[in-house]
Amino acid sequence: MIVVIDALNKHLFSSVLEDMFRLRGRVFGGRLGWDVTIEDGKEIDNFDNLDPAYVVGLDDDGNVISAVRALQTTGPHMLSDVFHAILDGEAPLRSATMWESTRFCVDTQRLTRGKDRNSVSYATCELMIGSLEFARRSGIQDIVTVMDPVMDRVLKRSNNAPYGYVGKTVPMGKVPALAALLDCTEERINNVREFAGIEHDVFLTEEEALKLLVHSKSTEKMPLDTATNSTPANRDHKPLSSLEKYFVEQMRAAKTEDEVKSVLELIEALSDSFSPEQRQTLRQTPWALANEA
Repeated sequence: MIVVIDALNKHLFSSVLEDMFRLRGRVFGGRLGWDVTIEDGKEIDNFDNLDPAYVVGLDDDGNVISAVRALQTTGPHMLSDVFHAILDGEAPLRSATMWESTRFCVDTQRLTRGKDRNSVSYATCELMIGSLEFARRSGIQDIVTVMDPVMDRVLKRSNNAPYGYVGKTVPMGKVPALAALLDCTEERINNVREFAGIEHDVFLTEEEALKLLVHSKSTEKMPLDTATNSTPANRDHKPLSSLEKYFVEQMRAAKTEDEVKSVLELIEALSDSFSPEQRQTLRQTPWALANEA
């Protein structure tokens, strides 16, 4: 299941982004050995500060299992500013209808072999479909992607072979790196769908994704709360539930009145997912919860 996270909704999916950055740390800093900065297990670079779009795959429990980043090529991007050795003297590709796709990764530790819904193959193809369809809907005609030769072979096996390459292959950590070109055509998307046997819409709406995350957090076993000050939301000193803590996180992240309003509207939209007690607490005392957690 795919969710698209960008500058407009990232405040709703901060926990997903945190898990995505940790997955990137394991893949690019660990398995591939690229020269990346890892802090607290998370791989984050300067391009993440440019408000890119992230296409993220979630499993049925709301875990991040795949992700890729999309950047415009009209501004700073990795091929022009970091991987320029690949260009081998050629000018960077810049076009309003071309995006750069980087940091494509799949959680091989959580997923299995084979081709079922919990497999590496399925998650990889689902992410390909999601990124291509998202780009196509956004008016993008082509994608340039920096990857290793293994990923190049994966693309070819998945009926998603690049139509061309840029520059040359260069050493990059434990593996070489190269730049490939993909068109965002319906034919390419259908080829990947046919290979993977994926016929349904792979995208979650924002509401569906948030419901999945709330359900996942509500089933987690949380440590006892150590707060000592009682508040109207928690007079009996009971620990906050995972669900309540999720909305505490969202309320704390809200920096403007509009963002606060969005959190409250989300609580209302998902109210049928709560017990009567949770519903009353979240509707009436969100600020009390935020002060306590």
